[in-house]
Amino acid sequence: MTHDPRPALLHAALDAAERGWPVFPLRPGDKRPAGHPEASCPGTGRCTGGHLVPEQRATLDPDLIRAAWTKRPYNVGIATGPAGLLVLDLDTVKPKDPKGTPDGATSLQALCERAGQPVPTTFRVRTASGGEHLYFTAPAGVRLKSSAGRLGPHVDTRGWGGYVVAPGSTLPSGSYSVLGDAPVAELSAWLLEALTPPERPARPVVLAMPSRASRYADVVLEREMAAVAAALEGGREAELFRAARAVGRFVAWGDLDRHTVEEAFQAAGESAGLRPAECRSTLRSALNWSIRNARPRETA
Repeated sequence: MTHDPRPALLHAALDAAERGWPVFPLRPGDKRPAGHPEASCPGTGRCTGGHLVPEQRATLDPDLIRAAWTKRPYNVGIATGPAGLLVLDLDTVKPKDPKGTPDGATSLQALCERAGQPVPTTFRVRTASGGEHLYFTAPAGVRLKSSAGRLGPHVDTRGWGGYVVAPGSTLPSGSYSVLGDAPVAELSAWLLEALTPPERPARPVVLAMPSRASRYADVVLEREMAAVAAALEGGREAELFRAARAVGRFVAWGDLDRHTVEEAFQAAGESAGLRPAECRSTLRSALNWSIRNARPRETA
């Protein structure tokens, strides 16, 4: 007799929703979202007005949850941003990591010691890989995005634009289970400060009449930013690389400031769905290549 996992997964989805955490289906036995990707969106049904990402499809409606989880044994995703959560994802050390790389729990312990703070007590979930998820209530009025490695090696965060796999979900490598059902703690001020990037100092305003060349460069930059922002899933990083290389020559010629170009493409890349670290790495590589190989203006 084959065990039917659907009742347990339905219970997990309803339990998360009862806590006020919007949920959406993940592929059975997987942690990737169920449903079609943006690149193959039919533009019908709930996507009639445009493709809905999992964060937008997440729901607290018990009827919708029952309809989905009685149909297939979906794993459960929690949309952390709409749930008002900020989750620390403490990952394990990977075989490809350099020798001596700490795991996420060790990195968090070191971070707390440097700050003179105890390791927070809050709702914890053991992940399928042996890592941990630490749940926190995000501060009101603060929109914290997901991040990778900002707090330390193997310490990622899941906020707006991200999600976590809910306890009760199962992968071939193991299951997600509650380690301790403590109340979800508020994100402390020192952790919020550590997650908030420092503000860049304001640059003095320089009033100057733009040259014809710089006006053309501005038009090209705007056009390429729009192309990056509209790039489809699966080709976004390649589009960012191409666009940055196309604009890099104007930086080499002095028509555009590199910092301005990097800020513009960083915003376009993140709005398209790329992670901040991916944008920075791709931009650095593409602009360095373009500036290094730019031909003189008269021969271009």
